[in-house]
Amino acid sequence: MSAGRSGGSARERRQGLWLTLLLLPLALLWLAPLYLMAVFATQPDEAILSASVPLRPGGELLANLSRIVEIARFDRALANSVLVALAYALLSAGLSSLAGYAFARYSFRGKGALFGLLVATLTVPYAVVIIPQYVLVARDLSLANTLIAVVVPPLFNALGVLFMRQTFLGLPQEIVEAARLDGASELRIFLRIALPLVRPALAALFIILFLASWNNYLWPLLVAPDPAARTAPVALGSLITVNSVPPWGALMSGATLMTVPMVALFVFLQRQFVSGITAGAVK
Repeated sequence: MSAGRSGGSARERRQGLWLTLLLLPLALLWLAPLYLMAVFATQPDEAILSASVPLRPGGELLANLSRIVEIARFDRALANSVLVALAYALLSAGLSSLAGYAFARYSFRGKGALFGLLVATLTVPYAVVIIPQYVLVARDLSLANTLIAVVVPPLFNALGVLFMRQTFLGLPQEIVEAARLDGASELRIFLRIALPLVRPALAALFIILFLASWNNYLWPLLVAPDPAARTAPVALGSLITVNSVPPWGALMSGATLMTVPMVALFVFLQRQFVSGITAGAVK
């Protein structure tokens, strides 16, 4: 019996080794543009535009960072991005949790039709709604060039609601019923029992929403193009114009400054992220 187990474990190790060797070139291919971006962030524009592509870091990182702060107010834009992404992820995750819990645990009139409408919104292209949404926010509500206009309109996230619904469906109903028999209110059950039990899934949803807001470009570009209100992606995009050569060193330094924290966040939280995604997929 022990020989069979050791043979199986050895076979699994060999399979894992071959799989690692197979995926390693793909990982290096994915990491190559990130490495070049980080290298270009430390080079002057002349080296980046030269025929021989620099593959080693240079010494112009601080100069490029100072340059992008000067010409694009990137420090303000980066602070706006952090504020917008945190607010959006927290509020949208909270709303998705509330709606998902209601769809999973309550029966009410029109639930099926409302859930069907929720699913139907996933088939509507974003390009169809962005112009009416812009007219409503910028013209009717006069909220253009405000962080509220960047955060609030995209808060409804149908995928987040569906994800949390499936997660709450996996909770044992007996726990909720026992809390109700003990006299706990519905809000207390949601906050003290349901949410702590789905913490990994909620953390995974928060990471997804944060990254989506952090990388969002089109909506902030439309509704908040003012230098005082724009986010980091919009600030980087403003450096690329038709009539001038972009400052590639400064551009790459800003892109690196945006990318490194997100990559580090995912590397350190990948176990919780995968655990949350897996938990949310089980009913």
